[in-house]
Amino acid sequence: MKNLFTPNFGQIPYCLAGREDIVGDITHALDNTPGDPNQTTILVGARGTGKTALLRTMAAVAEQRGWISVNVACLPGLLEDILQQTARNGAAFLEKKDGVRFKSINIASVFGIEWEYARGIEPNWRSRMTDVLDALSEHDLGLLITVDEVDPSLDEMIQLASVYQLLAGDGRKIALLMAGLPHQVSSLLANKSVSFLRRAAQCHLERISDADVEAAFLATVKASGKDIDASALQEAVAAIDGFPYMLQLVGYRSWQATGEALKIADHAVEEGASLAETDMRTRVLKATLDELSDADLLFLQAMLQQEGASEASQIAQALGKSSAHVSTYRRRLLEQGVIAETGRGRFDFALPMLRPYLPEYIASYL
Repeated sequence: MKNLFTPNFGQIPYCLAGREDIVGDITHALDNTPGDPNQTTILVGARGTGKTALLRTMAAVAEQRGWISVNVACLPGLLEDILQQTARNGAAFLEKKDGVRFKSINIASVFGIEWEYARGIEPNWRSRMTDVLDALSEHDLGLLITVDEVDPSLDEMIQLASVYQLLAGDGRKIALLMAGLPHQVSSLLANKSVSFLRRAAQCHLERISDADVEAAFLATVKASGKDIDASALQEAVAAIDGFPYMLQLVGYRSWQATGEALKIADHAVEEGASLAETDMRTRVLKATLDELSDADLLFLQAMLQQEGASEASQIAQALGKSSAHVSTYRRRLLEQGVIAETGRGRFDFALPMLRPYLPEYIASYL
């Protein structure tokens, strides 16, 4: 027996709950001809909503369909990393496919590309990528680039997006899948240099239905060699509250609390949920709140005065501020995935356990 729940960030879960439509759309795009709108997709969500896991899932799907995938972080050296990963992953693919071994891992040795430097001038990144894509096409291979935690302040991110638009416009077999926090994506789309990204497919990763959570939890438990009591399963679903990261945390902790027993009982889920809540507070909630301004926190504190969802007028009255002020910070917190609209001008906390944790955080912050 092995615990198959994966609470570490970015790992592909045994069962990816509630994202079937997104996976299906992108998979279809990879199978389609160049120009499918879903070949350029942006995943938007708060911490713990499964952005990185979904990126890695789609990279694995792409590789099964004859695409080379390169997974990069939005850090300096991004462009060169894409080239080097393409060479390394391309070599592995061709070795498996054709039995060809490469002594050194570089673009030229893998794909037989020769770059001629005129007067000591090295080809720019667009020219090098064009040569790489030409070489890939000879093997009927596409290139999927996945970028995690997009950072619009990184010049290489803007250069990547700009060159990608040109390559995709030329009909190259290339796809770009990005993920980021709501405010990062919003800033990226506001950049006039990459305004075409506003037409990219945007997938907002929100709460997973209880039915999907239950199905994924039960399937993972059974695949690990255990079973779970019906009441314990319902308790786990309630503790998870539709949040992908909590699904993995509660599952992992409950499975561990069961020990050598073959069935997860109520007491194991109770212990697991308690430990998962501690993990959630330190790994997600505190990290999210640490990035907010004092005014953001005051806005959230005013929301605590309402038993459920809030209205802008209620927050304005609690803060003694104008509607323009409330509108500004409401938009900021929506973009950062901290709050979410619930309909008819109302909004509430988007992250599970944020409401009960917020007073504790503010007390320690002040």
